[in-house]
Amino acid sequence: MANVLSRSKQVAVINALVEGCSMRSVSRMTDVDRETIGTLLVRVGAGCADLLDSMMRDLPCKRLELDELWAFVGKKQRQVKKDDDASLGDCWTYVAICADTKIVPSFLVGKRDRANTNSFVADVASRLKSRVQVSTDGLGTYINAVADAFGVDAVDYAQVVKSYEADPIGEGRYSPPKVTSVEKTPIFGAPDEDFVSTSYVERQNLTVRMGVRRYTRLTNGFSKKLENHIAATALHFAHYNLVRRHQTLRCTPAMAAGVASTMWSTDDLLAAVLDGVRP
Repeated sequence: MANVLSRSKQVAVINALVEGCSMRSVSRMTDVDRETIGTLLVRVGAGCADLLDSMMRDLPCKRLELDELWAFVGKKQRQVKKDDDASLGDCWTYVAICADTKIVPSFLVGKRDRANTNSFVADVASRLKSRVQVSTDGLGTYINAVADAFGVDAVDYAQVVKSYEADPIGEGRYSPPKVTSVEKTPIFGAPDEDFVSTSYVERQNLTVRMGVRRYTRLTNGFSKKLENHIAATALHFAHYNLVRRHQTLRCTPAMAAGVASTMWSTDDLLAAVLDGVRP
């Protein structure tokens, strides 16, 4: 008979994963086999993706910021060979965030190409119930994607393009370059320049890197399989939206957006995705 983890063990494992611990460290802390942790992660991650898909509907968002977050699966892109699996190498996570409620209505994991950009933006548009102002970076594929998904007359859209100095200043090898200029360009509609920004979604990218070990730079915690990478990402955003209390909102993003009436616990999240029982 297969060994089944108790709910308390499942909660302990998931709590550690969403706090940025690696699978090996979670195994040491909880005394749960690493393969068992991986199996649980895939199950819970798939359930989180389905849960978010059903709950993130008719959202009252007024200002959305979109961005892409880089990671890699298996190996760096420069190490990928012609006969390697297509899932290896660069892996991008498209993220949308509401500037007011801080809810993440949609995400997509895959290559950064035209097809995925179109799919992501179309999914974002399908989850809103009113006109919205959209801000993105200067990625060229966003323009047609936003036009097709929202309609040029039904969205206020602008791009934010940042310029950086050529080389980082300071002794630190990995010091980030300094921003030298920020250009805001209206694309469609009449976007309010005061609210044209990608600051919230860029901060969300930092939250992801802090909360998901697979996104942490310069470590060996990167994903070895795309399936695990997608599962960990879905778990993070489900936990972020439904369980994690946002300090400035004093509630979860899901509560701020009217998607949930109470703050969920990790146990509630597991009950919803594994047992189909929502609080």
